[in-house]
Amino acid sequence: MNYKNYLSITDEVAQAIKEGKPVVALESTILSHGMPYPENVEFAKNVEIVVRKAGAIPATTAIIDGKLKVGLNSDELELMCKAENVGKVSRRDVATYVATKKNGATTVATTMMIAEMANIPIFATGGIGGVHRGAQETMDISADLQELAHTNVAVVGAGCKSILDIGLTLEYLETMGVPILGYQTDDFPAFYSIKSGFGVDFNLPDAKTVAKIMKTKWELGLNGGILIANPIPEEYSLDFDKIEAVINQALILAEKQGIKGKETTPFLLASIKDITEGKSFASNLQLAYNNAKVASEIAVEYSKLNK
Repeated sequence: MNYKNYLSITDEVAQAIKEGKPVVALESTILSHGMPYPENVEFAKNVEIVVRKAGAIPATTAIIDGKLKVGLNSDELELMCKAENVGKVSRRDVATYVATKKNGATTVATTMMIAEMANIPIFATGGIGGVHRGAQETMDISADLQELAHTNVAVVGAGCKSILDIGLTLEYLETMGVPILGYQTDDFPAFYSIKSGFGVDFNLPDAKTVAKIMKTKWELGLNGGILIANPIPEEYSLDFDKIEAVINQALILAEKQGIKGKETTPFLLASIKDITEGKSFASNLQLAYNNAKVASEIAVEYSKLNK
């Protein structure tokens, strides 16, 4: 494969990868399509600070001018945050965006792809995509799930986005053989809330144990990702029943306005922010920071195991 010709890795990240130092991949869709400007600029900078404080190197990904970017400079982060002519890119879109030199923000699926190409084993996000409510009729299922089934990257997230059908998402991941590891929890988190009413496969006590499982899984030739379910910090958790009522309001709005496909998630998240008067946005920030911290701690332990 000649994909390395399309990779553009910053010197810092490339050197860290070469030396086996801990690196954490970060997505850019959360910047371009998940948060408003200029709040997203502050978040983009802060989340990289969180990663560094925990002992790892941040590698925010994007597609810019025909290149798969691994690590962004301040101008590139600004470009992603302003989101002018920046598309939301999943696996099906990658070749077109690269070949035509369109600028694109990377989803969970695309970030996993780029991370694996760059030899980065762990990635921090807010929450993964999954099976949408009503998917029995619409067949609206995120490409994130197939990526988790086939791509060797561990993903730290606060479960899946609570706008989804959490039960069906977990069933899908089980069918695909994706381990769902609770980070110090028995309960599968529901993005804004600590508990969803569903459980995880295993409750793991610390970053070192997660790192050992990652190493063992891939050394056994068991291809595919790992979902590390990391609950939102309790002080920022929203009441599950209340947020469920808000989600239902947002779903009704989406249906009335004919919102479908990849526009659904950004629309619902924005609507939930408006309905909750910004409380959901504050929670979103904190869960993302927490995921970046835990991913970095795992990256540090994984790096130690491989030296």
